[in-house]
Amino acid sequence: MSLQLVFAPALSQPRLLAVPVAAALRDLPGADEIEAAEIDPALADTAAFCERYGVSPEESANCVVIAGRRGGETSYAACMVAATTRADVNGLVRRHLDVRKASFAPVDAATAATGMEYGGITPVGLPEGWPVLVDEAVAKTGSVVIGSGIRGSKLRLPGRVLAALPAAQVLPGLGIPTAP
Repeated sequence: MSLQLVFAPALSQPRLLAVPVAAALRDLPGADEIEAAEIDPALADTAAFCERYGVSPEESANCVVIAGRRGGETSYAACMVAATTRADVNGLVRRHLDVRKASFAPVDAATAATGMEYGGITPVGLPEGWPVLVDEAVAKTGSVVIGSGIRGSKLRLPGRVLAALPAAQVLPGLGIPTAP
């Protein structure tokens, strides 16, 4: 039996948002289209969340924080891909960011830099200067469920709102389908 998600306007639910997410939403065009729902924090990981709350993986997207390195310098970016795919980190992402090496950012570095909880990191409210790479398929979704910055809730918003984030860049082929 699935648990019921109860969505309400995200700005009316500040306790369900990480501090940088709440701050970013206050000035974000389209914020009135973003909703938040409380979830069991133990079920924040995508597979467990989708199964328990009856959300299909096609309706869910993951935010993956990437660390890119070139010449001793490390930069960060976020990738938004459908839960049915994985980010093309070593191909498209590495080339797009023009870095020698791209890999998943260490958990402690990602959480410290974002002010968000691991398993809840979202592109809304990321540090200034971080590119947000959005897979074209995610940008085209009518509604997608993503993290809220904390493990105890999720956001639901139109893909076009993700694509319109200040640092967003839509990239076709960013998400590579995973084997079933």
